[in-house]
Amino acid sequence: MSKTVSLLSALLCTFIWGTTFIAQDTGMDDIGPFTFNAVRFFVGFLAIAPLVILFEIKKFKSEFRLDFKTFVILSLLIGLSLFLGSALQQVALLYTDVANAAFFTIFYVPMVPIVIFLFGRKSIHWSVWPSVILCLIGGYLLTNFYDATVRLGDTLVVLGALFWSTHIIFTGIIVTKYNLPLTLGAVQTLIVAASSFFIGLIYEEFIFENILKEIDSILYAGILSGGFAFVLQIYAQKNISPAPAAIIFSLEGVFATIAAWFLLDQILGINNILGCFFILCGVLLSQLLPLIKKTS
Repeated sequence: MSKTVSLLSALLCTFIWGTTFIAQDTGMDDIGPFTFNAVRFFVGFLAIAPLVILFEIKKFKSEFRLDFKTFVILSLLIGLSLFLGSALQQVALLYTDVANAAFFTIFYVPMVPIVIFLFGRKSIHWSVWPSVILCLIGGYLLTNFYDATVRLGDTLVVLGALFWSTHIIFTGIIVTKYNLPLTLGAVQTLIVAASSFFIGLIYEEFIFENILKEIDSILYAGILSGGFAFVLQIYAQKNISPAPAAIIFSLEGVFATIAAWFLLDQILGINNILGCFFILCGVLLSQLLPLIKKTS
């Protein structure tokens, strides 16, 4: 049952992430990327903070009894990874299109098992590698990348994908030690909001009227994606290891394509449909093949 809840949490989280791509792109018509992220993630923090007080504040004493320092260090690493991943992705959308950004973001899928393999933290089931290949092929077909031109912004997205992968890995570590998903969600969103605000003060102008013009995109990206989706990710990774989790999260490209078709009337071609199919196959393989050995 717990594995099923984690899978459902991962799918809902991925759906929110996928549909947020549109809000991220349209939300910078009047404000800069760091302003957008600062307000977006602070809204996410405000959405989660009351839930922390209601459901987790009583658990602090028992959870932090053994090692509060480790929680702080891991939280900072997770917050920093999320800040760098989201900032690079958001800035990149100024220099590249959504199709390229979506494709290169999927590079965190192979990065997660590679980083885990290189650091030798634990063994990875062989099914991860063919699943990764299927997801990359699916991402290639899904975004019509072959019709696009590689831009400087794409380099930022690839670099951001590295930090998305460390975010998934660090989250996988902390959820095995502490049962405080809401607290971790609130802490990481506050770190991203504060870091984005600091950089924004240097390079951008915070104009309240312009922020209000983007309020719809900010609220969607803030409350759902910046807030609850990352909490759902934490719930998901309680019973799903980082490498298979990254493969499931690659479905955000599928949900982004479906959202663009439904909301923006973009046409789904045969290549887009094949891309969805390849990613879905990769996700299913990563979840089903490890069960064969257990049941045989």
